[in-house]
Amino acid sequence: MSKLPILMYHNVVVDEAKSLNLSISISKLESQLKFLHDNNYTTFHFKDLENLNELPSKSIIITFDDVTECQLLYAVPLLEKYQLKASFFIPFSFVGNFDYWIEGKEKIMSVDQLKELNTNLIELGYHSFEHKRYSSLSKEELEADFIKSNDFIKKNQLDIKPVLAYPYGNYAKKEAQFAVFEKIMRDNGIKYGLRIGNRVNKFPFKNNYLVKRIDIKGEDSLFRFRLKLKIGKLKLF
Repeated sequence: MSKLPILMYHNVVVDEAKSLNLSISISKLESQLKFLHDNNYTTFHFKDLENLNELPSKSIIITFDDVTECQLLYAVPLLEKYQLKASFFIPFSFVGNFDYWIEGKEKIMSVDQLKELNTNLIELGYHSFEHKRYSSLSKEELEADFIKSNDFIKKNQLDIKPVLAYPYGNYAKKEAQFAVFEKIMRDNGIKYGLRIGNRVNKFPFKNNYLVKRIDIKGEDSLFRFRLKLKIGKLKLF
């Protein structure tokens, strides 16, 4: 089986002093992307994985949650510079507005901005409709979340791939509840569901709806980043 680390990013900031937790500075992000480029990593979109059973030795998927404008301003140019693919996940209710599920400080890309992204490098996926914790939603609420998301996609003619990044990495842990959630995802054509997990995946995935991502923190040094590529998040971190 192949190894496939999947990196999870959020906001990108200019000020190095604010490179903490879910926000990473431009300089740190560039050093990480440059490392991937210089060390001949192959970046994939999730759509590229279909019909594949094996991957090159240095394979990786880069993901960004929330489609904030700071990602458009600072991350997208770096992806273009180093010709690296990435997947961006959209909380549809907040498109063109702000991240009101947190503090409402970060602007979310508009429909027009999303449509202008280079599809050769940027793949768009689901991040729920209202950025709620899936474990707190009933079957009816889960179904409604997909209906609203799909209506938004259709109305705005967006090219969204069947990949869902769980908000907060959250999902129902109990087997029976997860089975309901998984069926709803399948019924809506979702092919991959992304948790956090902080471990490197083996590919093909054991379960396409429990795919692990590694959260990259703003305070991570390049050394720590390189460790995460190999083994995921260590407890001492």
